[in-house]
Amino acid sequence: MNELLLGAVTGILFGFVMQKAQVIRYDRQLGALRLLDMTIVKFMLSTILVAMVGIYLLYDLGWITLSVKPLILGGNVLGGLIFGVGWAIVGYCPATAMAALGEGRYDSVFGLAGMILGAGLYAEFYPQIKAGVLGCGDFGKVTLPGALGVNHWIVIVVLIALFIGLFAWFEKRKL
Repeated sequence: MNELLLGAVTGILFGFVMQKAQVIRYDRQLGALRLLDMTIVKFMLSTILVAMVGIYLLYDLGWITLSVKPLILGGNVLGGLIFGVGWAIVGYCPATAMAALGEGRYDSVFGLAGMILGAGLYAEFYPQIKAGVLGCGDFGKVTLPGALGVNHWIVIVVLIALFIGLFAWFEKRKL
């Protein structure tokens, strides 16, 4: 199976799972932004856990190599702010916007158009951004296990325990 077809199939499956988990619903998006409904947070943390275990298992088996990107705080902060403001205004992130469009929610087209416009503006102003904010706080290629000097499985087990505790706390609070 070629990479494009595999990407399309996994994207459709992920969209189906998002729809079934109800994370593309506007009330869930708004609840997450207001910290009143943690459905989306639980979905994202579950996705991170599965991906962490899967990627490091494949890495340890020698089936993949890791391509660690540099930690640049300026770019992360700016990107996070733009992402958060866009999510707050539109009520969708990129994945949920595509899933919502697939479900027939045409309001997501405005969010997708904004994302495309934002990507174009980023590309247009990249030289200025690179010279400015993308140069701030460059820590190089660092990972949490590498920074702590421990095996990656120790970090994964600790994060699994923390996330399960957080999930239990959310459930206790009916979030």
